[in-house]
Formats: sequence, structure tokens, C-alpha cells
Amino acid sequence: MRRNKLLLTCCSLLLIASAACSQNENATKQTANSSMNQTSPEGSTSTSTKTPPADVVRAEASKVEIKAGGSAEAFVKLTIANGYHINANPPSFPYLIPTALQLQPSYDLTAETPIYPPSISKKFKFAEQPIAVYESEVTISVMLRAESKAPKGDHALGARVRVQPCDEESCYPPRNIETSIPVTIK
Repeated sequence: MRRNKLLLTCCSLLLIASAACSQNENATKQTANSSMNQTSPEGSTSTSTKTPPADVVRAEASKVEIKAGGSAEAFVKLTIANGYHINANPPSFPYLIPTALQLQPSYDLTAETPIYPPSISKKFKFAEQPIAVYESEVTISVMLRAESKAPKGDHALGARVRVQPCDEESCYPPRNIETSIPVTIK
């Protein structure tokens, strides 16, 4: 009799614990879902799972001539398809992914910090406040320096531009655009 009471008590406790866990799991899911639907005080962007065409943003670098031991400014032009924009650098809010130019290391060439163009401020459906963006065409500049012993001739300095394309309703996953800066060392 005692064993049956003990077994019944244990089973009852297990059922109660199981019900409590189930209620806690449902509450956690509801909290997570409501948190995902809330916006931050600054506004929030939604990220779409759709992928825009690959050429929504194109990058093209102009040719640069540098004397060995000298420096010259390089330009990377971004062309953004009509109806799309990319986040500016610096971005309006910390959660936005800024446009960023990265140059591949080179033994003979060094680069200073890129200079990003002025942005425009626009209001979009997915954000409560205006956001600093780039549209149409923008140019990023960067000063390059050639070592005095750099070999003369034509070289290609690898470059990567990280962007997050967005349209009027949502933003898409960030992407990297590979390009190169043609450099002639004289």
C-alpha cells in the first residue's frame, strides 16, 4: 500500500512538472515571437529572406598611377540599381550594417582609411526614423602609398565592398562585392 501511494505521488509530481514545463515553453515561445515583432526605440529593419538580383550593387575601380615612394588617391564607384539603397558609413544606428571597403594586404602598397561619401537621409516603411543611405551612384576614395622599392609596372590591388542592399520595404542579407583597383607604379 505504501509503495502504491509513493508511486502515485511520484507520478502526480511528474505530471505536474511536465504541465509546468509545457506552459513555460509556450510562454517562452510567445515572448520570443512578440520580441521579434517589436521595434527598437530608433526603429528597426526587417531582414527579408528573398534575395535581390546579384547586380543590385556593382563596384568599379578607376586606374591609379603612383610613383614609387609616392601616393595617389584611388576611387571605387558603387552603382546601386534603381529602387534599392545601401546603408551609409557610418550607419544611422548600431544595428545597421554599413557599407565598408576593405583592401587586400599588399607588400608594396599600403592604404589609408577609406573616405565614404556624404549620405542622404530617407524614411522607409520598415523603420520608424529616417536612415542614412546611399542610392544611385556613390564613390569611396582611399589614399594609396607605394613603397620606394615597389616594382614598376601594372598591379591589381584586391578590394572587397561589403553592402546590405535594401528596397522600400525590407533589407536583404549582406553581401561582399569583389573587385580590384588597377595600379601602375612608375
